[in-house]
Amino acid sequence: MSVLADRVAVVTGAAGLLGVRHCLALGRAGATVVAADLRLEAVDAVAAQLHAETGATALGLAVDVAEARSVGFLRDEVLARFGRVDVLVNNAALNEKVEDGEGQEALRFERHPLELWERALRVNVTGPFLCCQALGSEMARAGRGSIVNVASTYGLVAPDPALYRRPDGTQAFWKSAAYPTTKSAVIGLTRHLAAYWGPAGVRVNALAPGGVRNGQEDWFVANYAARTPLGRMAAPDDYAGALVFLASDASAYMTGATLVVDGGFTAW
Repeated sequence: MSVLADRVAVVTGAAGLLGVRHCLALGRAGATVVAADLRLEAVDAVAAQLHAETGATALGLAVDVAEARSVGFLRDEVLARFGRVDVLVNNAALNEKVEDGEGQEALRFERHPLELWERALRVNVTGPFLCCQALGSEMARAGRGSIVNVASTYGLVAPDPALYRRPDGTQAFWKSAAYPTTKSAVIGLTRHLAAYWGPAGVRVNALAPGGVRNGQEDWFVANYAARTPLGRMAAPDDYAGALVFLASDASAYMTGATLVVDGGFTAW
């Protein structure tokens, strides 16, 4: 029997690299999946892919997680269509990445624009807050549910600037202060809600993934592999088992925890 059969799972940031994989993992485990992201055409495509590959019931919804009214729409649509919500995966986040080719100087702490800092806080922290408030409250009323807040290894350790340094010694990229700050906050929110909703039967855990191979330049992939005990970056599917574990009853006695899946990156 599928471990998530008869359960309704909501995934935010569903159209991103890992968001799509999260949806597929939950669908393969038997869940009905609601894929939420900013653009309707993108989540419709995710829902169609999910149904085609897994046979799961899937729905795409256009949602801005940083807007309370939009998150309220998400809750109302899920309840109207399916009558319940059992799993929430707070995956939506702003994350400047080396493969995006962001201007290195603009991301240095001394020059980091206030508007970028505040935007990251809204999406990465206010977004999970609003989604937990709207959907987690429904779980608490029902007396059951699992929330998985996607954090990061950078919520646990600081970004190492040397990781983003080319072989010739030039700095290709600076990781901003906003991303690790917001991911640390996600872990704090996770612990707070685990204590708050434990008596109501709602479990709240964080998943802290490491870096994912996604077309980065060879020098960066080599730097990351050398910094990681398993000697490689993650493949997009490497988090599927951990996500399903946290979403399902396999982790029934686990709440307030941060499950680190990073190839050993934070072990050194």
